[in-house]
Amino acid sequence: MTQNSITGSVVGQDTICALATPAGGAIGVIRVSGPKAWQTVSKVFSKDLTTAKPNTLHYGEVHDAQGRTVDDVIVSLWKAPHSYTGEDAAELSCHGSAIVLSHVLNVLIQAGCRQAQPGEYTMRAYLNGKMDLSQAEAVADIISASNEASYRIALNQMKGAVHSKLQVLREKLLKMTSLLELELDFSDHEDLEFADRTQLKQLAHDIDAQVQELAASFKTGQALKNGIPVAIVGKTNVGKSTLLNQLLGEQRALVSDIHGTTRDAIEDTINIKGVTFRLIDTAGLRRTNDRVEQMGITKSYDKMQHASIILWVIDQQPSSEDFAKMHAAAGKAHIILVVNKQDIQSMEVKAPHGMILVPVSALRGINMDRLRETIYTEAQLPDISEHSVIVTSARHYQCLVSAHHNLTLVENALQDELSGDLTAEFLRAVLADLAAITGEEITPQDTLNEIFSHFCIGK
Repeated sequence: MTQNSITGSVVGQDTICALATPAGGAIGVIRVSGPKAWQTVSKVFSKDLTTAKPNTLHYGEVHDAQGRTVDDVIVSLWKAPHSYTGEDAAELSCHGSAIVLSHVLNVLIQAGCRQAQPGEYTMRAYLNGKMDLSQAEAVADIISASNEASYRIALNQMKGAVHSKLQVLREKLLKMTSLLELELDFSDHEDLEFADRTQLKQLAHDIDAQVQELAASFKTGQALKNGIPVAIVGKTNVGKSTLLNQLLGEQRALVSDIHGTTRDAIEDTINIKGVTFRLIDTAGLRRTNDRVEQMGITKSYDKMQHASIILWVIDQQPSSEDFAKMHAAAGKAHIILVVNKQDIQSMEVKAPHGMILVPVSALRGINMDRLRETIYTEAQLPDISEHSVIVTSARHYQCLVSAHHNLTLVENALQDELSGDLTAEFLRAVLADLAAITGEEITPQDTLNEIFSHFCIGK
């Protein structure tokens, strides 16, 4: 077995161990899972655990092969299938010193354990039916969650929100497929029609609408997971870098009266109401013969194209031409007109109908709370409840796109009154697409290895 792969022939057969907590804390936890988990721990523990009751705690010492005490520990025991992996399992709560944890791991390996591969615990949980594939992937998302929103989405997925949503769709599709295949079984009787074509067309349309809705949520899911991009743009010396520093609460960008100081985009993140926003300070927009500055300005327009929100910082009334250029450059991004330097001048700006204006002083920090609130509002984020289903995985998105394509073929086949066997084949393809998300059908081993390789060792 290679270092980065977990083969199906190995998973579940041997007993594995790994550190499940970061080293350096007061307590470190080592997980042991597999058919000989209790026996292996008993070999190095001061008490016999082989006849112990499940769901119990045991205090004692870990000894090395020479009988020397390695550490005082508390051992927790679980009996299959009532554990995270669905296997016999034990957890050793040790002192958190890196050297102590290393010694305990080495003692366990010498007693017959194998060092777990990244994601192997969660892979075993999936293979043992403790969770489906979408729930398993959510475990990694929870661990890596950098804000409240991405954490809540991942938690919903781990609790089975995606599974429940897809299960309903799959049941409807299975019913459609079974009715069509029943007709095929009675193909000698041409007058028999078990599946009402009008109802099937409507059902296929409704299912496709739900699939497209899930696929459309991927953009939001990615934004919440990776941070919503916010480009800070404007002419030179209007206070863009000062605004960035004020929003961040630190001196991140260089501030100067010299035109063209900011030549490359500077990025950092802020958290507003549990959502991460990626702030991008760009080069000032002006005409210049400086080739390096020109490159920075070109990059500014590129950042605008990829931003969800644009903070257009001004210190004077823009012309109608300026508004036209900004709208063209912004594309689908939401524009917030930030009227800066309100501490030295009170300026009323006339802007196109519907454009949001926020007067501020970036230097003095005036009206920053209102600006943060406006940024959050313009993100137009959905309310995330415990039942929300938002797609964050590119793999899931690809499966949904494929399902939509095959559902389109189903609808066309029904519309054109094609044969039932061809329509049923398209339906089976849709079912396979949806099953690939949850792993309810056989998933290729290389796909599993790719998914679980991104996990930490202890999961």
